[in-house]
Amino acid sequence: MSASSFLKALKAEGLTVVEVGDWRDHNRDDKGPWGPVHGVLLHHTVTRGSARTVEICRTGREDLPGPLCHGVITKDGRVHLVGYGRANHAGPGDDDVLRAVVAEKAPPPDNQADTDGNRHFYGFECENLGDGDDPWPAAQLDAIERAAAAVCRHHGWTERSVLGHLEWQPGKVDPRGFTMASMRERIRDRLK
Repeated sequence: MSASSFLKALKAEGLTVVEVGDWRDHNRDDKGPWGPVHGVLLHHTVTRGSARTVEICRTGREDLPGPLCHGVITKDGRVHLVGYGRANHAGPGDDDVLRAVVAEKAPPPDNQADTDGNRHFYGFECENLGDGDDPWPAAQLDAIERAAAAVCRHHGWTERSVLGHLEWQPGKVDPRGFTMASMRERIRDRLK
């Protein structure tokens, strides 16, 4: 999917999209290929404040250059596009999980980190402290559902192509505060 098609798919799903800087050409493609892309990975940011969160996800941190995702979903339900192409969001994960995503089957437990996830996943960072107490507003959960569904709809994927980071990479806990089973159910219903 081209960057323009990505933007069009998100808007067609009814999302409010904010284009940040040169997002279409902001990527880490010089560090390796992006694709074939097989799914969508959801994260929480462990940050507070939409403007700060978007800036961190666009520029990165001292130890990890941006973009840290393709879109940042803020608490108000807006999707801020910060990059397109390879992004530093997935890290190494489990090849067995990737095979399950490709086959659109339930993911097995992630017990190894042997596969480059930045190559294979779209990434959405969702503004939340990730402590289990920070609320997930209804507008934000709706936007997460719509963003994941938009990508799945474009590619002809089912909800089984959507993972939480905690299902991909051992030791990760995100997104914390809702279950991936409940989010996949919402995405499945939206795709009907």
